[in-house]
Amino acid sequence: MTTNTEVRTIYRLSGVAPTPEAMLDVFDAESLDRHGADVHFPDLAGVPAVYVTCGMESEEAPWCAPMARTTGIEVTESVRRTAAVLLLAVDGEVYGIGCDQGYRLIPDHLKDKRFGLSFVIRQMDPAMIRGAVSKSLGQARTDISLTPGGAPVPLLGIRDHSRIVRSLGGYLDGVPLTRSRYARGKAVSAQGGSGLKLALGVEPGELVSDLRTIAAICREGIPHQELEFVDRIVPVGDPSTLATLERAMDDRLGMRGDARIAVSVPVDLHEVYAEATVCLTRINSDDARHADDFDLGYVLERARLAPAGQRLPALREGTVTLARDRRSKAFHTLAVTDALSWLEVEVSLGPRRFFLLEGEWYEAGAAYVGECRAAVTALLPSPPSITLPVWHNGESENAYNNRVADERPGWLCLDTKNVTNPLRRTDQVEICDLLMPDDTLVLVKRAGGSGSLSHLFSQARVAVELLQESAQVRENFTAKVARLSGGKRVLPKDFTPTRVVLAMQLRNREQLTPDSIFGFSQITLAQTAKALAARGVAVEAMGIAESDREAHSRPSWSVETAVGVPA
Repeated sequence: MTTNTEVRTIYRLSGVAPTPEAMLDVFDAESLDRHGADVHFPDLAGVPAVYVTCGMESEEAPWCAPMARTTGIEVTESVRRTAAVLLLAVDGEVYGIGCDQGYRLIPDHLKDKRFGLSFVIRQMDPAMIRGAVSKSLGQARTDISLTPGGAPVPLLGIRDHSRIVRSLGGYLDGVPLTRSRYARGKAVSAQGGSGLKLALGVEPGELVSDLRTIAAICREGIPHQELEFVDRIVPVGDPSTLATLERAMDDRLGMRGDARIAVSVPVDLHEVYAEATVCLTRINSDDARHADDFDLGYVLERARLAPAGQRLPALREGTVTLARDRRSKAFHTLAVTDALSWLEVEVSLGPRRFFLLEGEWYEAGAAYVGECRAAVTALLPSPPSITLPVWHNGESENAYNNRVADERPGWLCLDTKNVTNPLRRTDQVEICDLLMPDDTLVLVKRAGGSGSLSHLFSQARVAVELLQESAQVRENFTAKVARLSGGKRVLPKDFTPTRVVLAMQLRNREQLTPDSIFGFSQITLAQTAKALAARGVAVEAMGIAESDREAHSRPSWSVETAVGVPA
């Protein structure tokens, strides 16, 4: 049965002129000759295009010889793989689509590293992320999260000022592509990193139309609020800083035994890295070094032997080839990259710390302030989902909480109604001040400084962790709720919260805004929300207005509840 779309991975190429001649120059002529490739110039909806096809054949599979030695049985089986690459220029941009092994013919250094990621953060549903690949600066570690059923961004734990997101997969949010027209009502998935993997139109006109739509979204679209943090951590762009870093790195490569240089597998090579059985490294030499894995010592030694000022270029021009077996014929090659992309390096310029990651420089902490501010702002919706009455002058916290529960149907005051700490039976833990009808935990605090707020945020984190991790705490808490409510509130025995509201009355501040929260508290609030989100608990912060009226007057008040939130 014919289909109107086909799942393909498309790359956007940088620095390639939109002409057939320039696109043909993208390929290694010797490699094409070695594979006996055929070059075509198709008529593709009026856009310039180059189509390269070839077969990669071996008379004997690489396992035949070693297995013959093991079993004493001679068996000869051939191997044939195919490769095809379509390059096409649409509105001045050059795109590449690889079929089977074809993507390996596209030089890695020409691929726009953020093309696919730029698209998905603008079009992917942030509540249905199916996978993420990220790296943490300074840790030489790659984290891969897979959630086949889809999960919201906070559960993945990828939102961090020092974490670089390299790839996201999930479901698209209403994209006007060919697949959407032919599969109405069905979810359309995509994976975006340096490349963009999704269903594209098969017919020439529909393929070109899809590429134009994707380009327009990348150019004009606004990232989803929950995904815009991905764009905050960007490589260093200042030419002067880059030049200083390059000189410092070149000097570093001339030294022996620097512990601040580590190996980090390039994100796009994770699958082939696991498949490879041999690594061939060629730096300032016609001969390649064969090893079972990437040999950092050899790479640094070859760089050290280069003249000053030429060490970094030697790594950029050097190659690392991953292959299936030591014969390393062309058809066994899995991937070829520059040697520098395998290094993660820390360089300090005075008090500033920088990291080289996959050939690009990043400054540690450059996004820290902005990310904290954005995280706090997101916790303060306008208007808030609930409103609370004013806090009277001289009114104690316990009196305030009891007043809220008395005058709001279905609310339960749990202020000072503690449960036993499972770590020490003589200690008590307060889970929350108020319990809403929808089982939201509300924690209330009047604060004149960051110390009181730190206690509030710590209380929220401890309460959630204990309810999630301790059966004893769950049993005590649910029993206490049932007893204090006179049996009107019966929580499930395995109750764990899904939402926490942090209600704050800040002295001498008219309203709660990111600017009105104490500086230290902004950091701890952002950290608390991040930790709870990773546990599947949503956090909201809100302010409580202060009244000059004395507490004993007990005036009547009204509360408006947001639509959809129980009162």
